Amino acid sequence: MFDRQKRGDRAVLVLPHSRGEGDAARRAEEFAELARSAGAEVLATIGARVDDANPRYYIGSGKADEVAEAARAVEADLVLVDHLLTPVQERNLEKHLGVRVVDRAGLILDIFAQRARSHEGKLEVELAQLKHLATRLVRGWTHLDAQRGGAIGNRGPGETQLETDRRLLAVRVKMLTKRLEKVQTQRGQQRRSRLRNTVPRVALVGYTNAGKSTLFNALTRGSVYAADQLFATLDPTVRKIEDLACGPAVIADTVGFIRELPHDLVAAFRATLTEARDADLLLHVGDAADEERARLHRVVDTVLDDIGAGEVPQLQVMNKIDLAGAEPRIERDATGRPVRVWLSAATGAGVDLLRVALGELLGGDRVQSPLHLPLSAGRLHARLKAAGAISAEQVDEHGWQLRIDAPRSVIAPLSGGEGAEAMLLRELLSAAG
Repeated sequence: MFDRQKRGDRAVLVLPHSRGEGDAARRAEEFAELARSAGAEVLATIGARVDDANPRYYIGSGKADEVAEAARAVEADLVLVDHLLTPVQERNLEKHLGVRVVDRAGLILDIFAQRARSHEGKLEVELAQLKHLATRLVRGWTHLDAQRGGAIGNRGPGETQLETDRRLLAVRVKMLTKRLEKVQTQRGQQRRSRLRNTVPRVALVGYTNAGKSTLFNALTRGSVYAADQLFATLDPTVRKIEDLACGPAVIADTVGFIRELPHDLVAAFRATLTEARDADLLLHVGDAADEERARLHRVVDTVLDDIGAGEVPQLQVMNKIDLAGAEPRIERDATGRPVRVWLSAATGAGVDLLRVALGELLGGDRVQSPLHLPLSAGRLHARLKAAGAISAEQVDEHGWQLRIDAPRSVIAPLSGGEGAEAMLLRELLSAAG
């Protein structure tokens, strides 16, 4: 049995594909970039046509022999497979190849473990890793069959080391879950505070490495880590944008999406994905220089649907026009609404156009107007204040002089019913257009 404790990074990539698969070259390039992002040195790449999965190895036995020969030839200590393997397939491949085998999900988990920086992000990654490991405890560890019972001071029915590991893992999962619930409660309170303040919320989404963090820095004049690598940003970062025509807004940078993102990771990174689901507007960032941007756009939309953000309004941002040879511009629909902005976050070309588009989209559905309430309208005043719709106020013997600044969706529910107070709000909404 090979030494599982050795942490090598000399890798052979196995790239399964099916008949008629049109994007095999792109998938191979992306998986190689994933491997390099994890710190692996790619020594060889082997394609494997898989029309019907082999239950033993996933790939065919002949192809498994080819991979074993290639791994020995280049002295690799790791084989990375661009597909989700069952625990049995992963164990069988390791025995056959004599080196560690990591599937696509395990590789992405490893990258996430390296990149998570916040306390919450680290907890989420560890929880996802433990859930992934729970089904793989039976592989490769020779000590797991040893009985602990039968010795002096330790007699009784005994417990296999495997059972002990499973029990300890379950305890750790339970503890991490409780910690995450506490952290997420705190983050939820912060998010509800932003909602009460009715500041428009924007979230950056897009395929990984599309330039979201670079654009985030350009809009906020911030210093969020940005690099030309997959999953450079994992933890949600929120900043305020001050210089929009609609007034201040908050913008969140989110984790980049990718084809076949493991479901455990989608579930684990609830924090960064919640920022997208709760946003008033999504900036869907794409690489203007990428010939397959339309397909990658559909991948992102599929993930957004999975997390419940499919109905959030979007503004498409075509980034990296400096590499595509395009000019900065705003595209509008038949009603004049901005639908797409072409820019380069790296050079700054077109970023001001994006600010213009954001001001139009975020200001169009806001009510910004003075409102006089008599002292008898104390109940309505309290409801407006609780909704975070009041940006400024003064009170005298005649009542409240308010400055209303809130989305129409916040004011409209308060204007229903009969009476003078509801009529005041309906007049306010009508005057605001």
